[in-house]
Amino acid sequence: MTTIDDIRDNFELLDEWDDRYRYVIELGRTLDPLPEEDHSAENKVQGCVSQVWLSKRIDRNGNGEPLLHYRGDSDAHIVRGLVAITLTLFSGHTPKEILATDALALFKEFGFGEHLTPQRSNGLRAMVERIKNDAREALAAAS
Repeated sequence: MTTIDDIRDNFELLDEWDDRYRYVIELGRTLDPLPEEDHSAENKVQGCVSQVWLSKRIDRNGNGEPLLHYRGDSDAHIVRGLVAITLTLFSGHTPKEILATDALALFKEFGFGEHLTPQRSNGLRAMVERIKNDAREALAAAS
């Protein structure tokens, strides 16, 4: 399983943005297929120009804390890769860990701010905000 540190290391090895785009697309191909029933209005992320779906499952860790697990998909290859990076960063973590993670700083470190269209950048922020809202709700429900 690829970690966010693996992705960071691979990005550092790739100097050209064409190579980075190909890598992001390749990451999208590693996503498990999202079942057709999860391509629903409820799972659709608002604010993305491309169609993006995130399905969520919550279970508990050994301490009884909620863990948020995600699966995702998009109809655009590059966005599917961005979904894969986002899920690598957040899926399988507690709400507190999710809320403490500065995804936008990581995406800036990767250079997405300069190399993604404004629409894709907005969609990336919408995915992050959706997951952070889920984390807030799970945290409130656990209290």
